[in-house]
Amino acid sequence: MTSFDLIISNAMVVNHDGESKVLQDIGVENGIITAIETNLEKSNSKKVIDATGRFAYPGAVDAHQHWGIYNPLEQDTVSESKACAQGGITTAITYMRTGMYYLNKGGSYLNFFPEVLSLCQNRAYVDYGFHLAPMTKQHISEIPEIISQFGVSSFKIFMFYGSHGLHGRSADQSSFLMIPADEQYNLAHFEFVMRGIQKAREKFGDRADQISLGLHCETAEIMSAYTKIIEESGQYKGLEAYHHSRPPHSEGLAITIASYLAHETRLSNINLLHLSSFKAVDAAMRMAQAFPHINFRREVTVGHLLADIHNSPGVGGKVNPPLRPREDVEALWDFIGKGELDWIVSDHACCKDEFKFGVPKDDVFLAKSGFGGAEYLLPGVISEGRKRGLSRSRIAQLTSKNPADRYGLKNKGSLSVGFDADIALVDETQNYVVRANESESAQEYTPFEGFTLTAKVTDTFMRGHHILENGHIVGSPHGKYQYRS
Repeated sequence: MTSFDLIISNAMVVNHDGESKVLQDIGVENGIITAIETNLEKSNSKKVIDATGRFAYPGAVDAHQHWGIYNPLEQDTVSESKACAQGGITTAITYMRTGMYYLNKGGSYLNFFPEVLSLCQNRAYVDYGFHLAPMTKQHISEIPEIISQFGVSSFKIFMFYGSHGLHGRSADQSSFLMIPADEQYNLAHFEFVMRGIQKAREKFGDRADQISLGLHCETAEIMSAYTKIIEESGQYKGLEAYHHSRPPHSEGLAITIASYLAHETRLSNINLLHLSSFKAVDAAMRMAQAFPHINFRREVTVGHLLADIHNSPGVGGKVNPPLRPREDVEALWDFIGKGELDWIVSDHACCKDEFKFGVPKDDVFLAKSGFGGAEYLLPGVISEGRKRGLSRSRIAQLTSKNPADRYGLKNKGSLSVGFDADIALVDETQNYVVRANESESAQEYTPFEGFTLTAKVTDTFMRGHHILENGHIVGSPHGKYQYRS
C-alpha cells in the first residue's frame, strides 16, 4: 500500500494545462507530488488536509522581488518570505546588486554573493533564488563563474541608473553605484553586459535557453527633463505628479533601445520587466515584430494591475515605473487577455514607514520608491482576473509555470507528479478588505489599503511543508536556495 507524508484531499485542482472537473487528492512524499487521483487511500498518510470548497493552485513563482533593499537582508528574508506565503508564493527570485542599498558594498560578486547566500540561509519560509546586476566590467567578466559556481542564470540592467536618481531626482551616481571612477554605467555598459551574457550562453550551450537578461526600461534623460518640468509647474500632486515625471513614452523608448542592442549583440533571451502602461507594452509588441529572432518575455506586476494614480491612498504607491491612470491598468488586463504578457510578479520591496516618507510626508519626490505586494499576488490576480474572464489555468501559467520555465526552475511551476509539492489552497468565496496590519511584511502600510479582494489564500505548502495554515504562518523556515544550472 502506498504511503504518503501528506494528502491534500477533495481539492479542485488547477494547473497550467487545465482545471480538474472532479475533486482530487494530492499525495506528497519527501516534498514531491507522487500522486494526483480521486480518493487516495488515506490510512497510511501521516497528515491529511481536507481542502473541500477550495482550489489548489500551483505555488506562485514570484520572479521579481527585492529582499534587503531597504532593510537588512537577513531580516527581510524572514519577514518578507512570510508575506510571500500569505500570497500563495512558494518560490521568490529576488534582485541583488552591489552599490548603495542592499549590502551597501561594491567589489567582485565572487566575494559579495557568498555573503548574500549566508545572510539568507535557514531564514526563508519559501524557496528563493537571485538575479544579479552586472554593474562593472569586472562583473561582466565574472558572468561564466557566477553561472557555474553559484547557479545564477538570470541578470538585470537598470537602464536609468547612471544619470537619474533612484527616487526621482538626479544624484551622484558614482557613489550610489559604487563603481570604479574610470567606468560609467550607460548604454555602452549595457551593450557590453549583453555581449558578456551572450558569450556565456555560447559557452554553456546546453543551458543557453535558461540564461537570460531582464531590463528595467525607462529613459533617464526624458525622466530628468520631465521631473524638472513637473516639479516647477506644481500642476500635479502625489502619484499623478510622479506618473507625469516618468511618462510612459520613456518606457517605450527604452524598450526600443534595449531591443536593438539585443539584436546587435545576438542576445536572444530578453525579459522586459514590470511594463506599466499601454505605450510600454505596445512598444514591446512592436519590437517583437521587428526582431522575431529574439525570444522576448513581457512581465507585469500585480501592483500595476490593481492600483492606479487615483485609487491608491497617499504617496505610498510610489514605485518605478510609476503607477499609471486607470486606462493603462485596463490596457494591461487587455494585453493579458490577448496572451501578450507572460507572467505576473509582485516587485515586492518592503520599505518601512519611517524610511518611505520624507518631510513633508505627502511630497512624492521625497518619498522612496517601491512597496511590498507579495501578500496579494495570487489573491489579487484571481480577484481581478476571474471577473475579467481569465481562466484559472491561465492564472496558473502567469503566476507559476511561465516564470518557472523561463528561469530554469525545473521542479517548480506545476501541480504534476514529480514536481515539488508547492501548493496554494485558495477560497474564491471569501471577500475581504485589505489591511496593512494583517500582513506579515515588516511594512506598516500598503498602497492597496481598503481594496476589496474576492479570493483568499488559506493554506500554503512549500515542498510539502505547511507554511501557512488557516491564514497564519506555521512552523519554522525550510526555504532553500535554488541553484539554477
